[in-house]
Amino acid sequence: MAVRRSSVVLVSKSPAETLRIGRVIGSGLRSGDCVALTGELGAGKTCLTQGIAGGMGVPASYVVASPTFTLINEYPGKAATLYHLDLYRLSGPGDLEEIGYREYRESGGILVVEWADRIPLAIPEEAIRVTISYLGLKARRVEITGDAGRIRSWSRKVRPRPDR
Repeated sequence: MAVRRSSVVLVSKSPAETLRIGRVIGSGLRSGDCVALTGELGAGKTCLTQGIAGGMGVPASYVVASPTFTLINEYPGKAATLYHLDLYRLSGPGDLEEIGYREYRESGGILVVEWADRIPLAIPEEAIRVTISYLGLKARRVEITGDAGRIRSWSRKVRPRPDR
């Protein structure tokens, strides 16, 4: 049975809000999930990943940084390992084979891929896709696409209803 997909667009007015969105996403990820991030340089992909790591229970003692030059960083979460991959410097699927991408995908960990649009064939169809774009100096548009039920849940947690 195919999973129904939907999207939500959120507006982050600060890096702190982007971290919060990431924490909500991270708290709802499951073993084997892939989160594909796209957006311009400096848009907030790594900031969102820092929030995802926090939501997954990665200890605060770990500095979650962009793996632009190391290509992949690993962080121990409470329920699964976070594999943070940056495709910016890779030129194609052959490079993915060299770094053991398939093994990371099949490990049962959670894979967060920055610059996912660089090698689109590497991203599974069921991936959670997040596109971050500039709205201003600090404001960002964050579009999240994935399983409809999870998207609804995350949207409610990020935008709680006002008390009545």
